[in-house]
Amino acid sequence: MLAVIVLLGIVGVIVARSVSGRVDSGKWDAGKIGVTKLDQDVQTYALDNGSPPKSLQDLITKPLNAPSWNGPYAKPADLIDPFGHPYGYLYPGKHGTYDIIFYGRDGKPGGEGLDRDYGNWQ
Repeated sequence: MLAVIVLLGIVGVIVARSVSGRVDSGKWDAGKIGVTKLDQDVQTYALDNGSPPKSLQDLITKPLNAPSWNGPYAKPADLIDPFGHPYGYLYPGKHGTYDIIFYGRDGKPGGEGLDRDYGNWQ
């Protein structure tokens, strides 16, 4: 009986590791989709106001320098990636007029695998 319980425990650990890896991979893919959505939101803001926002927060709350603001352009949850980290935003950007960056699982610049970054210029 004890051997069966140990065997079930081992199988459970193997299944849990397999599932958690797939969940993280799905979150990384969702982070890329989040960049695309924020890119569209920033473009809509820019069409209304003549230039991109100074920060992503301007998509939610009207800034003083946006006379034609017609938002909110995004929800507060849209500014947080699937791993719980804020998306990065640079205006002016290094790769274009503005950069939106998903920093991956670790939430830090750089990295490999699921910790790698993804930007709207890619």
